[in-house]
Amino acid sequence: MYHLSDKLNYQEKIEILPDQTQVIFTRLDNPTVTRWLQENDFPETFLEDIQNEDQSITFEQNSRFKLIILKYFVRDEEDELLYRDENVAVIITEDKFFFLCRNDHIIKSVVSHLYKRFELRDSLEYVTYNAMDIIVDHTMHIVDGLDDKLEAIEDQIFAEDVEEKEIQTHLYFARRTLNRITKLSVQSNDVVNKVYNHFPIDVRKKLKYEFIDLKEHLSYLINESKTYLDRTGYLQNLLMGFLSNRMNQAMQRLAAISLIFLPLTFIVGNYGMNFKNMPELDWKYGYFVIWGLNILIAWLIFKWLKKQKWI
Repeated sequence: MYHLSDKLNYQEKIEILPDQTQVIFTRLDNPTVTRWLQENDFPETFLEDIQNEDQSITFEQNSRFKLIILKYFVRDEEDELLYRDENVAVIITEDKFFFLCRNDHIIKSVVSHLYKRFELRDSLEYVTYNAMDIIVDHTMHIVDGLDDKLEAIEDQIFAEDVEEKEIQTHLYFARRTLNRITKLSVQSNDVVNKVYNHFPIDVRKKLKYEFIDLKEHLSYLINESKTYLDRTGYLQNLLMGFLSNRMNQAMQRLAAISLIFLPLTFIVGNYGMNFKNMPELDWKYGYFVIWGLNILIAWLIFKWLKKQKWI
């Protein structure tokens, strides 16, 4: 459990004190927080929402609590371009801020970024904005990284030793990630609007430009992820076109080789017939003449194919 104060404190157990402002980061299953929430009449439906792994992004509130559920993207081991989303729950009361998550890495990452911005005089609403902004910035970093990966894939497509299966796999997982980011960014944008609109008027005035900036980042995420999603489709078509072109070139070479040997096969076939009266068979230099004729025809066809750029 992390407790933000003038110093960043990590403790196995921490006391949740009444009438004292506290900013706490901990695991979702922390018994101290769960017990405190239950003792302070935290709605059972809210508790079900934060424990539900399939819970979508949402904002709920009652007279005492505000609950925000967001998504944080982490890289999946299956592929370097595949990211999965995990639930993050933010609970705000009059004097408490709880950041809850099942993943310790997410908690450490967010708290380390937030501590760089944190000051004791910060309101809990400003801490909430910062936490949301850190999550959105992290997603933006992922999208920018995917852009670099897609550029590398485009270069790989034109390489001599292109790995079709590997590229197809990367593009498939990139599409899954970008599609998920697009969908969740739209939901996040709606939740950000709800959170801001449910703040007191004086808080809204103070944080107006911060939330405008946050919504601009989300708009960027939505637009860029859609753009890169289209780009993955373009790269798939480019890969298929490039491989098809290479196949056509191979077939063209095979056809050119067949064209060279077709008249030679015709000549050889003629002299392979078992007729009695074939004058050429009695020629002293007939064998060498036919060889010369075959070589001449093959050379002429080869030069013509070279001129036509078939080989």
